[in-house]
Amino acid sequence: MDHLIPNIPVYLILVFTIITFLQSGLDKMMNWSGNYEWLTGHFKGTFMGGMVSLLLGIILLLEIITGLLALIAIFTLYMNDNPSLALWALVLAAVTLLMLLFGQRVANDYAGAFTIVGYFIVIIFGIFLVTA
Repeated sequence: MDHLIPNIPVYLILVFTIITFLQSGLDKMMNWSGNYEWLTGHFKGTFMGGMVSLLLGIILLLEIITGLLALIAIFTLYMNDNPSLALWALVLAAVTLLMLLFGQRVANDYAGAFTIVGYFIVIIFGIFLVTA
């Protein structure tokens, strides 16, 4: 229990990660056609336009894995004071966000890209806390 208080910021960032990624992945799963339709228009005229289905599937999978890994990481951090899974969940979150950022930049959606930066800063701060 002594490790609970010092790890509160990490727990909160992991909960943030769960909410962000699991909700987004589940939304993509439940509304595949709506997401596919929107992204097809979003990437129209780019080299990614013909790969929307594949890319949507990859992002969906990464988001679900990231959210579930963050959930498990909370328990391993609490039970064993082991931040290894927290680190991997946050690194996977950062990689996923970089992929999303790349897509927004390709689509020339600079406002959307800017939004991702806020999420990225939180995740990088979490990585810093886990590795410090």
